[in-house]
Amino acid sequence: MLASKSRWNVNRPDQEQVRNLAESLKVAPLIASLLVNRGLDDYETAKSFLNTETQEFHDPFLLEDMDKVVQRIETAIQNEEKILVFGDYDADGVSSTTVMVTALREKGASVDFYIPNRFTEGYGPNETAFRQASDNGYSVIITVDTGISALHEADVARELGIDLIITDHHEPGPVLPDAFAMIHPKKETCSYPFKDLAGVGVAYKVAHALLGKNPEHLLEVAAIGTIADLVPLVDENRLLASKGIKKMQQTKRVGLKALLQKCGVELHTITEETIGFSIGPRINAVGRLDNADPAVHLLMTEDAEEAKELAEEMEAYNKERQQIVTQITEEAIKQVEEMYPPDENSFLIVTGHNWNAGVIGIVASRLVDRFYRPTIVLSLDEEKGLAKGSARSIPGFDLFENLSTCRDILPHFGGHPMAAGMTLKLENVDELRNRMMTIADTILTEEDFTPITEVDIECELNEVTLETIEQLEKLAPYGVANPKPKVLVKGALPQQIRQIGNKSNHLKLVIEKEGSSLDCVGFGFGETYHHVSPIASLDVLGELAINEWNNFRKPQLFVKDLRIAEWQLFDIRSAGQLNQTLQGLDKKNLQILFFNTATLEEVKIGEEHLPYLKHVEPGTEIDVEDKHIVLLDIPNEEETLASLLRSSSPSRIYASFHQKENHYFSTIPTRDHFKWYYGFLSKKAPFDLNRYAEEIAKHRGWSKETIDFMSQVFFELEFVTIDKGFIALNNAAKKRDFEESPTYRKKQQQVMLENLFLYSSYKQLKAWFDQHLTKQCTVHS
Repeated sequence: MLASKSRWNVNRPDQEQVRNLAESLKVAPLIASLLVNRGLDDYETAKSFLNTETQEFHDPFLLEDMDKVVQRIETAIQNEEKILVFGDYDADGVSSTTVMVTALREKGASVDFYIPNRFTEGYGPNETAFRQASDNGYSVIITVDTGISALHEADVARELGIDLIITDHHEPGPVLPDAFAMIHPKKETCSYPFKDLAGVGVAYKVAHALLGKNPEHLLEVAAIGTIADLVPLVDENRLLASKGIKKMQQTKRVGLKALLQKCGVELHTITEETIGFSIGPRINAVGRLDNADPAVHLLMTEDAEEAKELAEEMEAYNKERQQIVTQITEEAIKQVEEMYPPDENSFLIVTGHNWNAGVIGIVASRLVDRFYRPTIVLSLDEEKGLAKGSARSIPGFDLFENLSTCRDILPHFGGHPMAAGMTLKLENVDELRNRMMTIADTILTEEDFTPITEVDIECELNEVTLETIEQLEKLAPYGVANPKPKVLVKGALPQQIRQIGNKSNHLKLVIEKEGSSLDCVGFGFGETYHHVSPIASLDVLGELAINEWNNFRKPQLFVKDLRIAEWQLFDIRSAGQLNQTLQGLDKKNLQILFFNTATLEEVKIGEEHLPYLKHVEPGTEIDVEDKHIVLLDIPNEEETLASLLRSSSPSRIYASFHQKENHYFSTIPTRDHFKWYYGFLSKKAPFDLNRYAEEIAKHRGWSKETIDFMSQVFFELEFVTIDKGFIALNNAAKKRDFEESPTYRKKQQQVMLENLFLYSSYKQLKAWFDQHLTKQCTVHS
């Protein structure tokens, strides 16, 4: 067996719906299955989803207060009033700021932007910044990607005579700010048809309304915030992301070009992953470590030299961010392993003095990935007596709901089921840990601590074609609510398998089933090479892609998980394989079995493996259920091993079968051998075996052991007498069968056992074990 890294939840669509959709859309059944599983099960809905080119954006004036906002901005432009765009320091906030400022400037407004400093001001609007804006002559403040919780700041703006326009997408609270106007699709009174826009999506709608046309030149910027902020990539978000990516592939923005060059990305290769893993993190890095202004300037600049300098600055921030994250993560992991081992803790809270508060959310995510426990990472500030934290969760544990029970010690707290942020007094950290541990122990079960992977479709290898994968690519861009499809291929054979990479930490695999084959690559799966036997039945979970190399295109699967549901046989009968194999085996399930005590003198087992040794004798009861057993030597009787396997079934068998003396390849006397030797004895005996046995053997081209063997058989059958090495015929001997000789039977038995266990092919040996393993191990989806 080989256990998967996660629990697989395989979605199984209604086959009639699949057939109908495949026929109407003219797509492969695999694609239709995926669409049905994602709720796109009727022709019109699925067709619209697949063809973003024909989709239209919603009317921006369907957003409540949009007409009021446009009118106020136009009045401000006419009166030459100063407008301040108040943004946020993440990728969504930066792109929102860029979209809004660009649209306002194109309209002719006198506009500047302000993004608060994460460390000195914290998140969102603040009174000090508003009063400074008033002093600097701003009469209109427009928030982007923030403001829905700014109750006090709205009152301050009204007091200062500033018209505050809030554009946001975060969850509205029970009480809303008393602002001049509010553009928010989730307001209860707003009838906008799509509720899940990112902050930049809302800003884009304002730009659309203000400019009087769809601002397609801002699409590439809108795509950044939409993808980086992890909003559902459906409906209008999907449209923004899809069209924005295409726009970015032909971008004229010198800042984006400079940043992409730093990322080593060519324009035509840009996908949602480019934004999610290259552009987004670099923009976020600036706001995590310092003021986010350079990121806005990069997106807006028209000066190539400035763009290059800003891109270099952002790259430096990103590298610094990576180093800080790595350092804090290492400290946090050490703290968990030494103080809060996951086996004993269902909820993790780690703390560090003056850890960078801008990156602790990333660290929390890293810890969840490693330990799969709901986790809070706290940065402790001794001077202020406060702890600032970020939390990340696992399915089955609602962070927002459960942390809400601790509001008495969490004066500043917010979030959602899977992520949250908080500030609390240092003296309350232990209390928070105790409360969350109690809740987690009550709610979570052992099963919850194994990750779940949603499997979109199960398919056969013959369904995986270039045409099918090309159709599959129409579902991109992928993201939240539209994840990259994970496909499952069951019961495939490893046609080829090898480790690749400088450290052999990746896996190259070719799987085969019913005449079809598929290339697979598993990044980080290099160790799996040692856990896959030659004819294992593999279940492979991964993401399909097209491998293009040297103008040749072929399907490929990127492995995300892998399992083997049945027991496995590993053939380590070659010299030198035993010790190497033992070093790589997990001791958790290890059992090393031997049948002959002499074997331990011939095979040197390291001290670290001695506790796992067990001597197997006839009638011995040893529980090997689900164990990884190593068979050091050959049993003296076939039944000894067979009965052991009938009582309990191992998940893996490593067959070493050490044998000092190879009976199979020594001369096995035939009846003609015995006949000649008996005739020789009748003529020459008595004589001294010690003196003449080797000479007789040499004369016949036999080994001395052959003469000794036949002599012993004759002695046991009472055909001869042997006294002090002298052999003589027993003239009174009766006729007897060779099988009556213990030595003859033992020799035959050893030859048979060697033939069965030592010299059989892998398939023959596997067939023998299959015959005697009465209970086969299986894993079901």
